[in-house]
Amino acid sequence: MKKLLILGISMFASQLVFAQAATIAPGTPLNIFEGKKEVVVQTSNGPVTITRVMTSCAKNGGTLQPLIPLPGVTPVSEAEIMTALGDKNSLVVDMRDSNDRIKGTIPGSISIPYTEVAMRMDELGCKKLPAGGKKPWDCSQAKKVYSFCNGPVCPQSPFAMKAMVRDGFPATKIYYYRGGMLDWDALGLTSVKGEF
Repeated sequence: MKKLLILGISMFASQLVFAQAATIAPGTPLNIFEGKKEVVVQTSNGPVTITRVMTSCAKNGGTLQPLIPLPGVTPVSEAEIMTALGDKNSLVVDMRDSNDRIKGTIPGSISIPYTEVAMRMDELGCKKLPAGGKKPWDCSQAKKVYSFCNGPVCPQSPFAMKAMVRDGFPATKIYYYRGGMLDWDALGLTSVKGEF
């Protein structure tokens, strides 16, 4: 019960953060890393302070996500995403909340919001195991999952990947498109709107 309450509170807090991110005005200073708004680097011309501000094309105000959020996860680019869209053993999964997905997503991707992935792993090729076991899912026959969300500062797909691995999904079958919709749109690639 306590774990369920903690999960509910964390999901509510993350939804609140994402709702607030949509209202951040361009030019607003943002974190680069958790609790850190600047990084100072030494150059041949002296120190330079790197900061980050909200831009008109930004998807949210999160913090930079690691390229490899968990050991075993493989980072991928747009080229691998397009190849995966034609591979019957792969799923390209939009792990954003449906309010973001409806505004535009990668054609051929499926929607499994990050808050639901641990309950819907059967859609990824896993089988539910009887209660009381070490892991709730048998994912030995799982498909390769290419996950994405809003971009390099979006924590939704890394959050989902951690839940998947915790519940039995092999990290080696997870491919992370960190660039997400921010990079997809910036490259002028086709997206589809109005899909759930």
